[in-house]
Parts: sequence; structure tokens; C-alpha cells
Amino acid sequence: MPWSSRAALLRDLVLCVLGTAAFLLDLGADLWAAVQYALDGRYLWAALVLALLGLASVALQLFSWLWLRADPAGLHGSQPPRRCLALLHLLQLGYLYRCVQELRQGLLVWQQEEPSEFDLAYADFLSLDISMLRLFETFLETAPQLTLVLAIMLQSGRAEYYQWFGICTSFLGISWALLDYHRALRTCLPSKPLLGLGSSVIYFLWNLLLLWPRVLAVALFAALFPSYVALHFLGLWLVLLLWVWLQGTDFMPDPSSEWLYRVTVAIILYFSWFNVAEGHTLGRATIHFAFLLIDSILLVVTWMTHSSWLPSGIPLQLWLPVGCGCFLLGLALRLVYYRWLHPSCFWKPDPDQNFFPKAKDEAASPVKGEVNGVL
Repeated sequence: MPWSSRAALLRDLVLCVLGTAAFLLDLGADLWAAVQYALDGRYLWAALVLALLGLASVALQLFSWLWLRADPAGLHGSQPPRRCLALLHLLQLGYLYRCVQELRQGLLVWQQEEPSEFDLAYADFLSLDISMLRLFETFLETAPQLTLVLAIMLQSGRAEYYQWFGICTSFLGISWALLDYHRALRTCLPSKPLLGLGSSVIYFLWNLLLLWPRVLAVALFAALFPSYVALHFLGLWLVLLLWVWLQGTDFMPDPSSEWLYRVTVAIILYFSWFNVAEGHTLGRATIHFAFLLIDSILLVVTWMTHSSWLPSGIPLQLWLPVGCGCFLLGLALRLVYYRWLHPSCFWKPDPDQNFFPKAKDEAASPVKGEVNGVL
């Protein structure tokens, strides 16, 4: 095997270990925050943190189990009996089992002098499964919890060290999940050119910088009107769910589980862009961007007219210009990425962040046929 290919495999192994460690670190930070809230007598905050953590974990295990059950017989080779796999998912350990499975397959491929196409494709298959599960977990748990922590800080007028730790890890984790999924998707689809190092850095930065103003706007509104933020989320989520349904997604193995996918994607769209349909994405991305921008502006205007209601312990006057600066810089980097750094600028143009059934025919699947979870 050429040294460049072996180095790429080693990089993927390291990223797999780091991704699993980041997942465990984020889980530990959430539990740490919940315990601190409970010790301080803030039982409602602790309950909200644990509720978000529990709901996201259940959804993550459900996706993982549905994909495993729909995969062709014999695809995964030797693995525990189905009852044992079901028990692992019931105990909320299905995702970690997949991480171990990916690490084992990656080591197997890396140790071989000439790995077979099956082993290479199967390693990519597992990597993309885990990347998408991580992306779902990030927006089902990390993004809402990040908004909650910021709202708590604004309401209380002070920030604890464990809150700052959670904020930093959450922002980095969300941006990394988007980049990791995008890179894994392009690795599995031969017709899509790979993302280079410079493009990956810019992609990571513009997602990070555009995410911060959105989360801040929702957190400001939640700090002022904690009773109404749920209604705001529900209203926008229903609109986004309708939009996803109108695009005719066909990702899951059956119609009932397809709604689970649509519900999850609508939550992602509440915070960030995620393409779910075939074809050019510019029009849909522009509509979504304008929709979130108008909503965020309305939330910020509401905060500006009622900001005196919040404590003065945190310099709120600095938050708005920082958020505006991040938004403008993130927008500029996004335009630079799609104009000069997107792989389609050097290869045949392709939609960005696509995940649709047509890709089933192009994927580097280890077996012939439809394989759910990855494609």
C-alpha cells in the first residue's frame, strides 16, 4: 500500500478515536453540569439537561438499530447475535459499539499490505454511519443544550467555569460534526471529489461562525421569555417539517421510520443548513438562510426592547456586536468557500451536503444492493 494511503488510514483511525473521546467528554460535561445544577438547588435546570440528554440518546440508538436491522444479511460478518445487539441499544450502548466496530475495521485495513476493495469500502461504510449518527446526536442534544446554558447564564447574570467549558466544547463539537459528516460522505461517493485541508478549515470556520449568532439569538429570547421559547421552536419546527416532507425524502427503510428522519432533519434545520433532496441546492439553501436570518433578527429586536429585564452581571451590550461580527465573517467565509474552495470548483459540480437515494447506485458499498444507514 502506498505511504500516502497508509497515512490517510492512520489519520482516519486517529479521528475515530478523537471523535469517540469527544462524545464521551461531551457526555461527561453534560452530567457534570446537571450535578452542579442539582447541588445548587436548580432542579429544573438539571432536569432539562438530563431530559435533552435522554431524548437524544434514545433517538440515536433507535436510528442505529433501524439501520442495523435493515442492512443485508452477512454484511457485517461476525458480530453478536441480534438479541445482544438489541440489548446493547436498549442499554444506550449501540453508538459506542459502532465506534468500536469502526476502530476494529480501521485497524484491520491499516495492518494489511494490500487491503481488499471490500475492506476499504466497508471501513468507509462504517465511518459514514457513525458520522451521521454523531451529526444527529449533536443537533438533538448538543445544540439545544448549548442554547439552554447560554439562556441560564443570561438569566442568572453570572457564568460558572463548567458552563464556559460546556459552551466551548459544544460549539467545536457541532462544527466538527458537520465537517466530519461532509468529509465522510464524499469519501463514500466516488463521483464526489474529496475535501482538501484548506477547504475543510474554511468549511469548519464558516459553520462555527454562522452557528454562534443563531444560537445566541435563540438564547436571548429564551432568557427573556422562557415560557414562550418552546412555542417559538414548535412553530418553526412544524414549518421546517412541512418543508422537509414536501421535498419527498426517502432515506429510511420504511415509511414510519422515515418520519423519524424528517423530524430529526427539521430540528437540524432550526439551527443550521442540511440538504435532503437531489438537485442543485442554491435555491433551497438561500430560502432557508433568509428564513433563519429574518427569524433571528426578530428575536434580537425583541431582546433589544426588553434587555433591561435581564441582570447586568454579563456585559450584554458586547454580545450583539460580537454576534454580528461572527455572522458577517461567517457569511464571507461561506461565500469564499462556495466560490473558490468548494471541490466542484475544480471538479464536476455536485450538490453540497446531499444525502438522497440516488447515491445508492454510486456508493462504495461492500455489497450490491440497497444499504441503509449509509445510503
